Amino acid sequence: MDLSAKVADQSLKARATRVAAIAAAYADEVDKAGRFPGEAIDALKSERLMGIQIPVDCGGEGRSTSEIAELCTIIAQSCAASAMIFAMHQIKVSSLVSHGVDAGWHRTFMQKICTEQLLLGSATTEGGIGGNLRNSICAIEVDGDRCRLEKDATVISYGKHADAILITSRSHKDAPPTDQVMTAFLKDQYTLEQTHVWDTLGMRGTCSDGFLFKGEAPAEQILPKPFAEIAAQSMLASSHLLWSALWYGIAVDAFTKAQTFVRAAARKAPGTTPPGLVQLAEMSSQLQVIRSNIKAGLGNYEQALSDPDRLSSMGFAVAMNNVKIASSEMILPVIHQALRICGIMGYKNGTPFSLGRHLRDAHSAELMISNDRILGNTSTMLLVHKQETGLLG
Repeated sequence: MDLSAKVADQSLKARATRVAAIAAAYADEVDKAGRFPGEAIDALKSERLMGIQIPVDCGGEGRSTSEIAELCTIIAQSCAASAMIFAMHQIKVSSLVSHGVDAGWHRTFMQKICTEQLLLGSATTEGGIGGNLRNSICAIEVDGDRCRLEKDATVISYGKHADAILITSRSHKDAPPTDQVMTAFLKDQYTLEQTHVWDTLGMRGTCSDGFLFKGEAPAEQILPKPFAEIAAQSMLASSHLLWSALWYGIAVDAFTKAQTFVRAAARKAPGTTPPGLVQLAEMSSQLQVIRSNIKAGLGNYEQALSDPDRLSSMGFAVAMNNVKIASSEMILPVIHQALRICGIMGYKNGTPFSLGRHLRDAHSAELMISNDRILGNTSTMLLVHKQETGLLG
């Protein structure tokens, strides 16, 4: 696309497609080296996509979760790690949008995100509690108008590369583990001492190493709402929906490779049924179910946004948990089917049909947040929550 065309087409899809093209050029290298996809993230910033969720009166575009989910799907078809970084950033932004618009510092911070295209990292995992984001060991210390925090964060999403980190802790030293707050720390307000290396099976480019985090900042940078409310009303839905959208993107790209493979076989033997054609039809059916599940979840969330009680309800939490469980468990069979169709060409690296990266990245889906943990939470809620029994309820 020439410069004039780029200037002319500023639709979200066009902007994301340009990012995806850059991400695709470096995806295999990023995966092999386990390095941060700087080129793709620079492209996201160049296309000014970092602040699109932020309200217009704070400098953003006021885009919906559904629109952002679509971008995650587009980018994931090129590089799942780049899409995951974008999704994690937008999940953090959702907390600011939902719970910071009435706080002066956080409104200014959102304006800064838009103006400077800042990348927000996440630090909810902690040594001693693993991935249970609704518990903390560390506690923030508030002294007058200053706050200080030290946290053994076993995972900080792309921590070295973030421009700011949103981090959870207990609200004070005597608070129980579930009495939490979230605080935004700017890059010049904290230090990171690396304690763990992100050397993983997949999603290698997210570079989510572990660090000992030490930060000090004005106390007004603590989000004004309890983290329990933030998690229930923004993080839960945003995480499950945006992650599901990017996992769907991985599966769609695997399907595209398999479809291209089958079409090439059909051209070589006109008038015959190429191997893999029926399997391709099965994949298409599975993809439609995944897509419908995500779209229904997005619709449910956006209808609930105007009703805080519904956002915090058991029924809504169960619905969002189910979106994540279904999406994460259904993508792997699709990718396995694509591998069977493409055969050795899909198994080998460096071919147009290579699927190793897709398969490894997709295995992260059941672990972020652990499906066993989610099912355990859902099962507890189902002791009192009535399952929907109709189609239009």
